[in-house]
Amino acid sequence: MSTAVLRLSRNLVSGNTGVVSRNIVLKPPNTARLNQCRNVVSTANGGVQPKPDKISFGLLRMTAVVIPFLYVGTLISKNFAALLEEHDIFVPEDDDDDD
Repeated sequence: MSTAVLRLSRNLVSGNTGVVSRNIVLKPPNTARLNQCRNVVSTANGGVQPKPDKISFGLLRMTAVVIPFLYVGTLISKNFAALLEEHDIFVPEDDDDDD
């Protein structure tokens, strides 16, 4: 209960600054306090802030992720198909079109 009151009073005093402190009570007084900055959606007046800058993913990064995983997936499926065929679980039939 006291921690909730402490948090509420801290939020009222600091306003809508977006700074969050964690575990202040548990830390010894001689250690530096690390404040985490949280993005705030609205201003102190209640207005909505503009959208943040969008970082594009990039074609190079996408290629660097897709190609290796596509290759690994191909290897897994090829080995599993060979295993199924070896144990006669699934053997593709040869269709003769000599009719």
